[in-house]
Amino acid sequence: QVQFVESGGGLVQPGGSLKLSCATSGTAFETHTLAWYRQAPGKAREFIADIDTYGVTTYGDFVKGRFTISRDNSKQTVDLEMSALQEEDTGIYHCNVRWSSFPWGRGTQVTVAS
Repeated sequence: QVQFVESGGGLVQPGGSLKLSCATSGTAFETHTLAWYRQAPGKAREFIADIDTYGVTTYGDFVKGRFTISRDNSKQTVDLEMSALQEEDTGIYHCNVRWSSFPWGRGTQVTVAS
């Protein structure tokens, strides 16, 4: 059974930083492209970033150099470091295998407010 457990969210002021982490289990972690997504209130889930098995990364246009995705195959974790956070970054952040139909975890709430 594949599981994703996200952590590290919280309340941060505009311009602040957060580091999210996602622990995975139940799948061959090292063979997958891993991704972070987010869902703002009343909006559809959107792609943030992914990292493939070679460590090559792709980011959504809105990221604009503010976020960095990384992975640790030995720990089966994928992290997302975020800086210069804006109120529009508020939402629930999830990780998953890119292009998969694996069930979503609970996510971690990120709230950017002054």
